[in-house]
Amino acid sequence: MLEDRNKLSHPPALGRRLWWLILSRLAAALLLMLLGAAWAWTTSGPAVHRSIRGTLPFVLVVVVLDAIYALARYFSHHFLAQARFQFFVDVLLVTWLVWTTGDVHSPDTALYIVVISAASFFLGPRDVMITSVGCAVAFTASTLAAINGVGAVGTRDLTQGSIAQAAQAIGIFDISFLVVGLLAARLAQRQSHSDVQLLAATQSLAKLRALHERIVESIRSGVITTDLLGRIFTFNAAAEEITGYNAADVYGQEASIFFGNMSHQVSESMRAASEGTASPRFESDCLTSDGLRLRLGFSISPLFAESGETSGLVITFQDMTAVRALEETSRRQDRLAAVGRVAASIAHEIRNPLAAMRGSIQMLRSEVADDSAQANLMEIILRESDRLNRIITDYLAYARPRAASLSIVDVRALLDETFSLLRNSAEIGENHVLQQDLPASEVIVKGDSEQLRQVSWNLSRNALQAMPGGGTLHVSLWRSGTGRVHLTFTDTGRGMTPDQVEHLFEPFSSTSGGTGLGLSIVYQIIRDHGGTINVRSREGQGTTITVELPAPESLSRNEAREVGSRPGIMTSGF
Repeated sequence: MLEDRNKLSHPPALGRRLWWLILSRLAAALLLMLLGAAWAWTTSGPAVHRSIRGTLPFVLVVVVLDAIYALARYFSHHFLAQARFQFFVDVLLVTWLVWTTGDVHSPDTALYIVVISAASFFLGPRDVMITSVGCAVAFTASTLAAINGVGAVGTRDLTQGSIAQAAQAIGIFDISFLVVGLLAARLAQRQSHSDVQLLAATQSLAKLRALHERIVESIRSGVITTDLLGRIFTFNAAAEEITGYNAADVYGQEASIFFGNMSHQVSESMRAASEGTASPRFESDCLTSDGLRLRLGFSISPLFAESGETSGLVITFQDMTAVRALEETSRRQDRLAAVGRVAASIAHEIRNPLAAMRGSIQMLRSEVADDSAQANLMEIILRESDRLNRIITDYLAYARPRAASLSIVDVRALLDETFSLLRNSAEIGENHVLQQDLPASEVIVKGDSEQLRQVSWNLSRNALQAMPGGGTLHVSLWRSGTGRVHLTFTDTGRGMTPDQVEHLFEPFSSTSGGTGLGLSIVYQIIRDHGGTINVRSREGQGTTITVELPAPESLSRNEAREVGSRPGIMTSGF
């Protein structure tokens, strides 16, 4: 168990400590040489010269060994084995220094205690005890060797004292080594326990941080954190997905690029936070990286530092575009129901008297001269009655659309027919340019061919009417990777304001002077076909309308033969 704790504390902590051990050993050796030089300067005698002669080779050996240790530390990561080997060599070096500088009387004997103490910072309790025992054994062995006449230095030193005094000194030093070893082992045990606790706390903190990051990244709401100046410094994955921007691209930019001027919202949110009330919700429009307009709902909360001071803001937001579209659809349905009830009642109340009036005028017209004033007035009445009849027809088509007759439709052929009619239409001027970007092969959908022709015709005419002085109408058709069919109408006309775009598909909302039902009928047809329609427009820069239709999953042979088989085109006005 103790070895396991030691192993936990060694990498990479022991690796960093080994550098300190190498540098400390070198510093101690140099300090020992300087002290020896100072002692020789102030003292004379054979013992001093013998100490200096023994210290110089010791310092040189330490320098060489430290160089080897540094290389081993750089190229090898077995830090515990390196530390054990270094302390083993240190015991041998101190023994050699003591043996060459006076044995039991050597002033360098205290270096054993330094080695044992240093071992407590790098090794475990068991290794520290082994080091202290090794110091006692090495010191005893070197002293006994000197007592028995091994080594000229030991022989000269021992002639000055009795063997009993030498033995007494050996016992005192050995006991000192063991006591210091016990204390150092206790210190190593506490340090090892502290290292384990520190490592556990570090790992726990790292796990909590990783968990926090995973939680933030897993939240399906966009999360942005900013400093007090509103500059972004975190941007989670949901925020990237909603806005289409990468975190690296928006780092350091102001959050106002998504939410506009937030000074009022920030002050309201801070006031709510100080009062302990719920944070208010706000909404703003945002453009994605692709230029699409989103409706974002967001809230702002203060970001607190560890000291409790407000260090920034936390902005959480959601894409409310689909929700607002559903609400708008619901409102349109309510208006549609009201229009349907009105249209059903006025159809019989107006259309029948209108037919009678038109028939009477035609009879009267046959009785007057063609060049008379009365004939001109009757022509005006007939023309206006026809216009009124078309208005009623559009109302009925919108309020009570006929059920779709689904078949296989080639959208590519349908667009070709529409553009052929447009080129021969009186609405095309000299400055109008029609462009088609269509695939070479068929693009098949399952729908009502007459209604889809009406969609194509209405959208094309609406684009031309937005360019009274001329411009370019570009139509493109492609199939996406998900299998859905995309149809885009782009004009270079006058464009629309955001408010006009918002109410574009509402009944009786016209941007070109018509009845205001053309695009409402288009919206209804696309919805009935299970598709979607998206408008992107800027005032003075033109409009792009994208229709997305589901493609059939499979076609039978008989259905495939029906592609493009329905002729005719609806030309409903606006």
